[in-house]
Amino acid sequence: MNNSKKINYLFLIFISAALFSATFNKIYSQDDEKHKIRLKADYFKEMDGDNYIKIGAISKIDKETISVSGIDLTVENEYYDDTIELGSLKTNMDGEGKFVIKEFNKLKADSNNVYNINISFKGNDKYSRASKSLSFKDAIIKANLITKDSINYVNATLIDKATDSIIERESLVVQVKRLFRPLIIGEPLNYTDATGSIMVPVEDGIPGVNGILTLEVILKDNDDYGTVKKSFDAAIGVPIKDESTFDERTMWSPRNKTPYFLLIVPNILTFGMWGIIFFLIFSLYKISKA
Repeated sequence: MNNSKKINYLFLIFISAALFSATFNKIYSQDDEKHKIRLKADYFKEMDGDNYIKIGAISKIDKETISVSGIDLTVENEYYDDTIELGSLKTNMDGEGKFVIKEFNKLKADSNNVYNINISFKGNDKYSRASKSLSFKDAIIKANLITKDSINYVNATLIDKATDSIIERESLVVQVKRLFRPLIIGEPLNYTDATGSIMVPVEDGIPGVNGILTLEVILKDNDDYGTVKKSFDAAIGVPIKDESTFDERTMWSPRNKTPYFLLIVPNILTFGMWGIIFFLIFSLYKISKA
């Protein structure tokens, strides 16, 4: 009798252990089935504009890389052992988002004047949690147009804002802003000299609306400072003659701007034909009465 009870107890223990193991494996496998997310973040600064972070989220599912849309991301400023939440955003249909740092002056940097940002995703039923760290320093670009020997030059200086010191041997791009694709001026890369400056000549004959060119000086994808852009206008372009016919009455204009001859001539012909028809009918009526 005792042996049978022991066997029953052992059987119950075995069944319980098997059920517990199956439940644990099921939970573990469900968590393991979640897809991993990879976050990408880049810092951008527009002088006299916004400071923002471009964020992207992708995942590899069935050997295919896809954009992850509609997930909530939290952006935080890490300062030693403290964490300051800056805000949150939701990725768009392309799996991207733009987080504008509204109060940049309130960000805290470490002893090396480096701002440390953390972007995190808490995870959901489909994707596992993920995070991305981003570090950058604050730089500024001072740029203006100077004329020397009848030649126009873009003069720009790159400065570390925290230390107020010039930055040497960093490449800057100078370009003219265009609607679709910017026009590069000078060399693709212009390295700052011992004074942290560059001077790039602007060729003559570049067309611009009312002769105004929007010049841009950009520090692109720098490991320490991210992307920094400075824009300014200069009246050194060739004025563009406006050949638009938007306000004119042309064959390709909308209905409310139909040319007058297309309104008058067809109506004259139409009424003329109807007049002839009525005249013939009236004549036939007179003949039948006679």
